[in-house]
Amino acid sequence: MDVMIDDALARAGAGRFQRRLMGIFGLVWMADAMQVIAIGFTAASIARSFDLTVKEALLTGTLFFLGMFVGATLFGRLADRLGRRRILLLTVAAEAVFGTLSVFAPSFGLLVFFRFLTGMAVGGTLPVDYAMMAEYLPPKNRGRWLVWLEGFWAVGTIVIALTAWATSHYAPETAWRWIFAVATFPALIGVWLRLWVPESPMYLIRNGRDAEAREVISRVLAVNGAEPLHPSVRIVPTPSETDPDGLFGRALRQRSVAILAVWFFVSLSYYGIFVWLPPQLAESGFGFVRGYGFLVLMALAQIPGYALAAYGVERWGRRPTLQIFLILAAAGCLLFTVASGTALVAFSLLLMSFALLGTWGALYAYTPELYPTGLRGSGMGMAGAVARVGGLIAPSLLGGIIAQGFGVAIGLFAVLLLVGLVATLFIGVETRNRAIG
Repeated sequence: MDVMIDDALARAGAGRFQRRLMGIFGLVWMADAMQVIAIGFTAASIARSFDLTVKEALLTGTLFFLGMFVGATLFGRLADRLGRRRILLLTVAAEAVFGTLSVFAPSFGLLVFFRFLTGMAVGGTLPVDYAMMAEYLPPKNRGRWLVWLEGFWAVGTIVIALTAWATSHYAPETAWRWIFAVATFPALIGVWLRLWVPESPMYLIRNGRDAEAREVISRVLAVNGAEPLHPSVRIVPTPSETDPDGLFGRALRQRSVAILAVWFFVSLSYYGIFVWLPPQLAESGFGFVRGYGFLVLMALAQIPGYALAAYGVERWGRRPTLQIFLILAAAGCLLFTVASGTALVAFSLLLMSFALLGTWGALYAYTPELYPTGLRGSGMGMAGAVARVGGLIAPSLLGGIIAQGFGVAIGLFAVLLLVGLVATLFIGVETRNRAIG
């Protein structure tokens, strides 16, 4: 008797095995968030250490994003060709090594070099983590669990904001070293924990390694306490759409262009607001919308955003949830442009934080389900690469427009988010409760 692999995973359910995966992947995802958010928090300290301007110090962020672009593009494809597990271990080990070297960099030139390599590693974890987590989850649980994984980003943001707050008081000259050390620590632990993670059964079955796929599925069933497979049962791939021409072939072209457009506009807005905004608020905010305390509050506002996204992707669907959060994020940006009092400014910033991170949660749940197994890593890698382009453009875009007023810059992000909303109309498929093969 043949059993499709999605049905075998549904039989295992989402239990102890997936919870372990969540903890392991989440730990490094938290580290990735800390590495990214650290850009805005370390620039001033790096400038003091190496006698630079803050603008010159932000070169570490530019090279980090460039590294993420290269890593997402490269490792996403390699994950589809060589397997998820190999790339999983390689990228996390590289993040631990180069993140540690960043802490002890003796010169600005070496620091920039190490940040580029760390960025490559961080960019490479994105396609592998989400492709692999999606391929271990049954259809009815997949969306919610993928949003929960993305929720570790909020935890990392809170930790790095608290670290920056503490070091700004006690070690302002070497704050960047402490921040990078804290950001790297979860990856150091994650290297060893990820040795426990077996290869994706969907990747194995799609590459003709049936015996290995059956062994992994049996392990999942055993850990979750489910009934084992009968010896006569043969696991087969779930029938799915295939496109020999790749991500931009006839079958997937419109879908790919639309979802990548959403990734680009969301990332441009997110990085423009939350990587380059923190130094602005910490040093030149006004009223209680100033300093690291409010930045921690903004980070905390992300948690209910993820919680609502986790509910919405299963209750309303992936695309409707994504659209709702895009509208809320744009509303927060527009409110900021017209806010005249401290309380309204604070509310608009908290709404942006809540909605943009809910948007990310829906995007990360939706995107891996849009591609078949043979292209899932490449699709997530391409999405990650497009997002890094947004990160590279954001500082120059913000720097050019902020001269006209910070509200003008935030208003532009509102427009970009609405353009992203329009792009969702062309994705053309809803993936809730669908097998992904």
